Amino acid sequence: MTQLSSIEILGAGPAGLYTAILLRRLLPQVQVRVTEQNPEGATFGFGVVFSDQALAFLKADDPETHDLVAPHMERWQNMTLNLPEGSVTLDGVGFTAIGRLHLIEILTERARALDIPIRFGTQITGVEELEADLVIGADGLNSLVRRAFEEEFQPRIEHFDNHFAWFGAQVPFDTLTQTFIETEHGPMNAHHYRFTPDRSTFIVECEPETYRKAGFADMGEAESAERCAELFSDVLKGTKLITNKSMWRQFPRLWCENWVAGKYALLGDAVHTAHFSIGSGTRLALEDAIALVHALAAESDLDAALASYQDNRQPIARKIVDAANTSALWYDSFGDKMQLAPMDFAYDYLMRSGRMTEERLRQVAPQFAADYAAQRAVAG
Repeated sequence: MTQLSSIEILGAGPAGLYTAILLRRLLPQVQVRVTEQNPEGATFGFGVVFSDQALAFLKADDPETHDLVAPHMERWQNMTLNLPEGSVTLDGVGFTAIGRLHLIEILTERARALDIPIRFGTQITGVEELEADLVIGADGLNSLVRRAFEEEFQPRIEHFDNHFAWFGAQVPFDTLTQTFIETEHGPMNAHHYRFTPDRSTFIVECEPETYRKAGFADMGEAESAERCAELFSDVLKGTKLITNKSMWRQFPRLWCENWVAGKYALLGDAVHTAHFSIGSGTRLALEDAIALVHALAAESDLDAALASYQDNRQPIARKIVDAANTSALWYDSFGDKMQLAPMDFAYDYLMRSGRMTEERLRQVAPQFAADYAAQRAVAG
């Protein structure tokens, strides 16, 4: 067990809060404090999605927290692809989802029950303000901790070509759904899934040319939401989209060569990003927290513990991030793929990350695999 007396965590998103919870469980003698620049209850976005087996790691490592979160998850077993020429059901591709704010509220309540102090609405302007044996940067893409030691962490950040905006919808969709449409401006896509019984996440995406022709760059948040609701009126059943910092962006592709710099360590979106098309960002952050805290609990020396965290966690995260990046590149040209027949499009979609094999496809989505094999046999 690492000899520590104090740990400061910057960021009270899921990653920071869960790190604090684990530290209290595994290193109860250490003083832990969480600092968050935003006021309590303020968060961007709507729901976060996990694969149906993604919370198994949480149940195994921390059943108490798992049992607090699990009852609030929306669950479904199939996925739907809506295309101009018809819809395809992908059986067995199950997911769960929960509101991002609700997840943070559950973790905040759990942390407070463990007597972990959390400072909301507290702006830190320099890492020297955080005096502790260990400082953990769970402060997201614009991480203050990472920016303070860029030479040590060696971040690389680029952006994918597509533009996207993260809205909410008042329609509780039955499954995680991808809706691809042709518009007068060009092809567009929406990723949508329910995260409460009556609310859904609705992420609208388009290629650069469509973004330019549609004039989204010149629209305010409300006008953009109104226009997207019109374009996707069929699947939205004529309802309006909900905004919450729903500005158009290009997804950042971040990876740090080093996750540790002296007594500073990064996790979650502060150290890597995973494109939303495979829904692993929050899961990756929680698994980072588990890896870091377990390393601290297993090693007697802080430097050794942090080295263990990086050596063991980085390769695992890299595989998932690489798969997410490959998936994101598929979306950069989804308009061209929409020319395929629906079943061919669905097969191409399932194979997009490079992790799916024919054998795994038969295991994951047996009905689709059988239907697609039959179609190919008929086609010759």
